[in-house]
Parts: sequence; structure tokens; C-alpha cells
Amino acid sequence: GEVLKNLNKFYKRKEIQRLGAENGLDARLFHQAFISFRKYIMESTSVSADLHIILNDICCGAGKGFVLLGHVDDLFPFFLRHAKQIFPMLDCMDDLRKISDLRLPPNWYPDARAIQRKIIFHAGPTNSGKTYHAIQRFLSAKSGIYCGPLKLLAHEIFQKSNDANVPCDLVTGEERVFANEDARQAPHVACTIEMCSTNTPYEVAVIDEIQMIRDPARGWAWTRALLGLCAEEIHVCGEPAAIDLVTELMYTTGEEVEVRNYKRLTPLTVLDYALESLDNLRPGDCIVCFSKNDIYSVSRQIEARGLECAVIYGSLPPGTKLEQAKKFNDPDDPCKILVATDAIGMGLNLCIRRIIFNSIVKPTVNEKGEKEIDSITTSQALQIAGRAGRFGSSFKEGEVTTMHREDLAQLKGILSDAVPPVKAAGLHPTPEQIEMFAYHLPDATLSNLIDIFVSLSQVDGMYFVCNIDDFKFLADMIQHIPLNLRSRYVFCTAPLNRKEPFVCTTLLKFARQFSRNEPLTFDWLCRHTKWPLAAPKNIKELVHLEAVHDVFDLYLWLSYRFMDMFPDAALVRDIQKKLDDIIQIGVCNITKLIRASQSAAAAGTAEVVSEDFPLSSTQKDARVLSDQHGAASTDALSVAVEAAALRRGKSSRGSRLGGRQEELKSYGRGSLANRLLREGLLTQEMLRQLESEWQDQHRNGRYGFGSKRDDQHSSKETRKKRK
Repeated sequence: GEVLKNLNKFYKRKEIQRLGAENGLDARLFHQAFISFRKYIMESTSVSADLHIILNDICCGAGKGFVLLGHVDDLFPFFLRHAKQIFPMLDCMDDLRKISDLRLPPNWYPDARAIQRKIIFHAGPTNSGKTYHAIQRFLSAKSGIYCGPLKLLAHEIFQKSNDANVPCDLVTGEERVFANEDARQAPHVACTIEMCSTNTPYEVAVIDEIQMIRDPARGWAWTRALLGLCAEEIHVCGEPAAIDLVTELMYTTGEEVEVRNYKRLTPLTVLDYALESLDNLRPGDCIVCFSKNDIYSVSRQIEARGLECAVIYGSLPPGTKLEQAKKFNDPDDPCKILVATDAIGMGLNLCIRRIIFNSIVKPTVNEKGEKEIDSITTSQALQIAGRAGRFGSSFKEGEVTTMHREDLAQLKGILSDAVPPVKAAGLHPTPEQIEMFAYHLPDATLSNLIDIFVSLSQVDGMYFVCNIDDFKFLADMIQHIPLNLRSRYVFCTAPLNRKEPFVCTTLLKFARQFSRNEPLTFDWLCRHTKWPLAAPKNIKELVHLEAVHDVFDLYLWLSYRFMDMFPDAALVRDIQKKLDDIIQIGVCNITKLIRASQSAAAAGTAEVVSEDFPLSSTQKDARVLSDQHGAASTDALSVAVEAAALRRGKSSRGSRLGGRQEELKSYGRGSLANRLLREGLLTQEMLRQLESEWQDQHRNGRYGFGSKRDDQHSSKETRKKRK
């Protein structure tokens, strides 16, 4: 007890914490080191003689009041020795700090610093022609590179260039298409921004959607392109909110920024009334939802009214998205309504008359990687609303409204707010930096190396280190597989959705096969994905087909990094096109799939529905409602209600289970139900099903609410009603 008391006294002393900081132990490392040191002393059967003597002197001196015998500060050398055993980087802290110093990113790109670049910022809202003017300069140049956030955008510029007789290659993570038949590199290239080359010289470079430089996960790619592209002219397109940051960044490189402002080409009106009912839909309407469950629910309700609708959401393959967009845009096609997520915000040309927000709250991930659910930002609202009334389409004016009357005032407020300025640009550790860390810390795992790098990294106020949770997730997942560091790093940067178990499991199989030096052949892939696959019969099968499409994407992505080990890219691309056609069939029959899924659910088969975005705990609880039956339904509803209440600062945990009966009865009519419906946490169909189930269960006495006397009284009432 005396030893423990003195150890805790040692931990709390400010002088010891200061000494720890001087030796590389920040508050977090100091705490972890102390916990380990204390455990070592308290649980070891014996300690070294010198440490034993010091502890004895401290305890004896403290017990008898003789300070000179020993002082807790005397433990510091032993503590530091222990800390260096569990944190080896303390011995080479100066070197590691130099490697992780991110305060001068412009110096990482000597080729770009060797030339004087001209920076032109095309600033304006959606549908203002800013990107059009930049692309015209791109087409007229002797050589050029277009960098966009999506494969669809890169593909569109690739198509436009070649249609205009300007040979242009296409480069994405999963695809290389050459304009020249002999596979010679064309002077122009359209690519996704992560794939741009900072070594190749160009006359003109176009960086699209520059405001994404603040993105918590992908912002580093825009920073790299802006600072590193070796082009005489850099044309930057995006929101005016990014002008100040781009100007400041270019000041550090000694380059000036010319700003060209654009205004929207067609008028956009926020209506004074909400849609309120799907009976009020008109041709050219697009309902924007922020969850797949809402997409499924709304599309079924629309088709129940005898209307055809197209469906677009994030996890659909690009080919399917284009086909759905083509179907919606075709004036001769009976499909005149679109149901979509915010995936329509960029990358698709759509003839939309009116945007209708089904909800104005959206799940997001903040800079710390934490899941949140909050109102959409002004930037997001403007990006989506701006899709209405596109210049050159059949609708010369755009309109925006909400599905629910209660949301309209809030949407107007969001759209009228100024977009907050972009404050910082993202950065990400490079493979070279991680390799240098590994040289100093040969026994550390890749996940630990990343953790140490981020904790030691220094950035100035214009930059931030991007969220690396996905990278660490994959690093931990494949840690047990023997791979060299560079290969391990590449596998961890693979673009996949970690909420897709099938895709993650397949990556694990890829890594294991790769580690054995056994090529991943076409036959191997077909065997593991059970190709060929049939058209989906329900939503669960459609979601699985989307996951298989992601697996094919993953194979193609790896095939460009390890060509010998993933040799059958051409064959995989062929079957991926066939799979795209199968998914299109499923999406065209989506209401039939929903009906089949609900029939299966009614028979006791739970449907698992993947999401395009990270789920908050509230949404997970709400989704349980559509999957579970019986008593679990009522309980899950209560959990969802409590989570929603907690988010608003009002906990409903104090309510008794018995009180939930009356709550459930009123959900179909009360304001809470409206709020949950508005936020996309529940659907009308789910509420009706829950109320019906509750009534059945209450009649059957399944919950045992109330006393025996109440049950007897209820039985008498029932008998009277039957008579």
C-alpha cells in the first residue's frame, strides 16, 4: 500500500511530468508509460536490486518522516528506463521529429518549385460555368492534366477531349485507357486526383472541386496536386470559400493567384411551400435522401402511385449510375422522377426541374473520425440544390423545397447562410516517411508507426493531418500476414468501404495469397466470388452484388500496383461489365426487390442493408426496427427514441418500460414520430408495422405489463367484446 501511494505521488508531481516531456513523453505517452511502470512494480515477484533499495528508502523515509532517506523523484531514472523499453522511439526522438515535421509541404515538390507557375482560381456556385472555362483552356493547350474527385468526372473529361479531337488518356485507381492504339502516352490526361503525377510537366493543369482540400479523409490529395503539379498554368475550380486559403498557400510558394468570379447561369428559387405528399410530384422532380432505407421506401411509394422512378446512390457502380441518369434525362422515357442520395451533387449531368429534400439531417464523420448526425451544411445544401435547372437542360429555372413543411424554414436558413471559409488543407504521411520511421523502429507494427507519426507530427496553422482510421483498420486487419513494409502500406491504402464485411474479407484473402507469392488468377477470383452470379431476387442480394463489384474494383486497383501478382485485369474488367448489367437489372426492378425483402422479413428472415456512409448509433438502433420482430421491436424503438432524445439533451432513460405502451400508440401521430420520420430514422411503413405488432403482442399478453388484476380485467373486457 505504501509503494502504491508513493508511485501515485510520483505520477502527480509537476516536476516529473516536465522531465517526461523533455524526454519525449507527452501527456498521453507519460500516462501510458506510468500505468505500465506501476503494473511492473506492483505485479512483479521481484525487481532489480537498485530499484528495490530506492523503493525501500522512499517508503521508510515517508513512514518515519525522514525525507533524506529517499524521495519519489529518485524513481525517475527507473521510470524513464522502463518507458524506453515500451516506447523504443524515445531513444531516437530527435530523428523521428525531423521525419514527421510537416510544416513545409511546398518543399516536398522540388520540380514544381523549379518553375514559376501561374495560378487561376475559377470561383462560383454550381452551374456557373467555372469548370467549363477551365476545360476550354485545357483543350486548347499543347498538354494538360485534369484532376477530379470522381471517376465519373474524369471519364466525362476523357470523353469530351477525345470527341473534340484532343487525344486524352484516362487514369483512375482501377483503370488505364489510352487514346492512342499503340498505348503511347497522349499529351492530355484526365484522372482522379489521387492518381495525378507530380513529376510529369504539363502546359495546363485543372484541379476541380478545390474546396475538398478540407476533406477529413481525402483533403491531402488536393494539397498534393495544388503544391506539386508541374504545370505552367494551374486552373483551380471551386467554391469562393477556398479563395483565401489557396491564396495563402500560394504565398508560401511565391506564386500569385488570379481570381475569376462566376455567377449562376440560371435562376434558382427556394419555394414557399413543401411537397408534403408524393401525390404532388411533377416530371423532373428529384427527391434527395440521405440513407438507402429512405431510397427504398420512397421509390416504392412512388411506384405504388403508378409512376416510374430512377434511383442513384453512392455504392452503385458508375455504369449503373450513368444508365439511371440517362433513363431519367431521356424525354422519351416514361421515367420522370429521380430518387437519389447526395451522390448527385457532382459527377452526373441531370435534367432536374425541382430538388426536394426528404430530410435535412445527414450522418457525417468529423475530423477526429467520430460519427455524428447533424443538419447538412450550407456547402452541401448549395451543391445539391444547384443541380436543379442546369444550364443547357430542358428546364431553364431551378426550384428547391423540402418534403416536410417543418423543414422548409430551416432549409431556407441554411441556403441563405454564407459558406464558412476553408481554413486548412489536409496532409497524409508518405510511404517514404513511414519507411524512415520503420528503420528507427523495426519492431513496431504499421498501425503503431502511423500512431507515433501522427502524435509527433508538427503542422502549421494552414494544414491538418487527415483522418487515418481506415488506414489503421486495414493495417490491424492484415498485421498477422507476413508482408514487406511497402506492400503492406499499399494494401492499407486500398480504396474500400470497411463497413462491407465481404470486401474486407476478400482483401484479407488477397493479402494472404500475395504473401505466399501465389498469383491471384481469374479462376481464383471467380471461385471466391462464386461467379457467375444471377440477377438479385431481393435487396440483400442486390447489396451483395454491389459488394462483389467493389471486390472487382479492388482487384483492378491492386493489378496496377502488383501486375505480376494480379495478372488477369482484362478478364476481370470484362466480368465487371457483365456484373454492372446485372446490377442495373436489379435497380430497375428495385420495388420488386423491396417487396421480396419485406416478404422474407415477414417470414422471419432479417435483411441486412449496407449504408453508403458511417452510421450513428441512433440510425443503427432505428434500422433494427425494420429487421427485428416481436418484443425486440418495441424495445429497439425505445432505444432509438432515447438516442434521439439524448442527442437533443433530453434523456428518456428514466421512463419505465410499462410507460412505453402509450408512447408507441402515439408515435404514428405525435411530433416525435414526425421528427424521426423527417430525419430519416423511421419510415411510415415501419411505424405502421410496429404499431400492428405491439397491438398483437399486447393482445397476446406477451409483455406482461400491469398486474394480474389488470390482466383479469382485460380478459373480462375481451370476453364482453367477443359476446
